[in-house]
Amino acid sequence: MTPSRRAKIVRSSALLVILTAISQVLGFGRDAVMAAVFGASSSVDAFLVAQGVMNVVLGLVSGAMAKSLVPPVARAVDEGRHRDGQRTIQVTLTVTLTILTTASLVMFVAAGPVVNVLAPGFDGPTEQVAVTMTRIVLVATIFVSGTNLLAGAAQAHDRFFWAGVQGVPFNLVMIAMITFFGATWGVEVLAIGFVVGSAVRFLFQLPAVHGIGMRLRPSFRIRDPGFVEMVRMVPPLLVGSAIVNVNTMVDRAVGSAQGEGTISSLSYGWRVVTLAEVVLVTTFATTLFPAFSVLGRPERRRELRAATGRVLGVVLVVMAPVVVVLAVTAKPIVLLLFGRGNFDAQAVRLTALAVAVYSVALLGLAVREVVARACLAVGDSRVPVLTAFGAMAVNVIGDLTIGVRFGVAGLAASTSTSVCLASLVLTVLAARRHQAVALRPLVRTLLAVLVASAVSGVSGWAVLRVLPTDGAWHAILALGTVGTVCLLGYGAVLVVFRVSALSDLREALNDLRSRRT
Repeated sequence: MTPSRRAKIVRSSALLVILTAISQVLGFGRDAVMAAVFGASSSVDAFLVAQGVMNVVLGLVSGAMAKSLVPPVARAVDEGRHRDGQRTIQVTLTVTLTILTTASLVMFVAAGPVVNVLAPGFDGPTEQVAVTMTRIVLVATIFVSGTNLLAGAAQAHDRFFWAGVQGVPFNLVMIAMITFFGATWGVEVLAIGFVVGSAVRFLFQLPAVHGIGMRLRPSFRIRDPGFVEMVRMVPPLLVGSAIVNVNTMVDRAVGSAQGEGTISSLSYGWRVVTLAEVVLVTTFATTLFPAFSVLGRPERRRELRAATGRVLGVVLVVMAPVVVVLAVTAKPIVLLLFGRGNFDAQAVRLTALAVAVYSVALLGLAVREVVARACLAVGDSRVPVLTAFGAMAVNVIGDLTIGVRFGVAGLAASTSTSVCLASLVLTVLAARRHQAVALRPLVRTLLAVLVASAVSGVSGWAVLRVLPTDGAWHAILALGTVGTVCLLGYGAVLVVFRVSALSDLREALNDLRSRRT
């Protein structure tokens, strides 16, 4: 990867980080408002299950199509074949939206039986609320799918602004709907706000469409070479998307019988943990994907391996202290984000427990995000799917054993274990089958990071034990103090070990400074 290309990726990543951070802050504002109005209640559980039903439709088609769209279009743009790339986009939009419209109609009719399968522990009134909201939320399927595909098309052209900003209007709409209509419309306002927000998010992608000079015309030219290449990658990705949804559905099916608020607490906890992954890793991986796709040719495999190694090193160094801080200060974080209104002490306790246990999954999520894109760049979607199958098996077994026995802690532990094992296996397979990852340098970095994390975590835990955490101001003090102690201890150990990823991180910061100059 050339220095200019690397600098461009760093700057694009910085832009996406800022936009995504704004969106995530608003997302937490949305969740805080939702928690204050509806608490961690059975009605929120019903809404989350309704979202899960929509994800069955989206996950089976939209996610797979959006991911497989980037490599052929990015290569077409790199080679100057813009018209070919745009034809591939038009065919993909037409075929995907046709399939999803049909699937949504089927799910609309079958909402009752589907909800009963996904949440067998719901009582009659909660199940009926979930069915109603499922039928409302399904209307958003077309908007969400169109947004994903148009965002992928723009990213293949190295345009990231409108894809990054899409969460801002969505969250503002949700906050406004809950604030002004939650008390009068009831919990159904969540589903209605989801549909309206999704429509607005779709409209925000249209400037990007105009910017790349594309016309939104229907096309069924399914023999288009780019579309044919996509179709070859879609079946494994389709299965992979389905597996992710199966994991979520099993978590919620078991959680529906573990008491009121279990599903909500898990959802709030997962949102807290994945904030850093979404802001720092997914955004970076999004800007990397087009570059990885260009480096995916066999004659450039060495460049891809070098780029993947440097990215993974930086990812491990940056994400590990986040894991430590989340695990140690879970209660203060939850108090600050959600501890108001109807979000009572029991909800705080369960959600903090979920955050602490889920935090272990963060490193696995980060590594998987980067390595999976490297596999897709070389045209292999089977390895990510095989590892996803393994993760699903581990997660389901864990849910049905420790999840049933220990509730929130067991369900979160099942997810964390499955994610970490899947990322480990995926990395080894990508190295062995495609030489897309250099294992030895990565292992050295990982060992240093684990030692630094252990020192950091013990130091932070010792400080937290002597600090009060029974109010907002105490929580702020505890979070700031413990976070500082953890970061100082972590950084000191890495400097002693002379971790090479620190140099790569400094280079990235220099790229940003040179851009400002």
